[in-house]
Amino acid sequence: MANIVGGAGNPMIVWNEEGKRFETNDKEAYLEYKLRKNGKVMDLVHTYVPPSKRGLGLASHLTVAAFNHATTHSLSVIPSCSYISGTFLVKNPSWNPVVYKEKDASSL
Repeated sequence: MANIVGGAGNPMIVWNEEGKRFETNDKEAYLEYKLRKNGKVMDLVHTYVPPSKRGLGLASHLTVAAFNHATTHSLSVIPSCSYISGTFLVKNPSWNPVVYKEKDASSL
């Protein structure tokens, strides 16, 4: 596990490589992913925040951690999770260049 985000009012987000997820330090909120295209594409499949922690921006923090990880590791992202595709990317279009596009297949 490696710490990804934390401090200065931000929740601690941990990369759980074995579990293929990014999660809060208490493991209650998480973003699950699958690696595709020989490990070059990260498919973000599910984000979960328990009812007691909703409204705190945790889903966004988890998603930013995943996109930062993808950028740092030269990965593309498939936003399969409806929160990421329908809410996060709409509000944060600056992350769109990281999103996998079929034309990227030639470079895989």
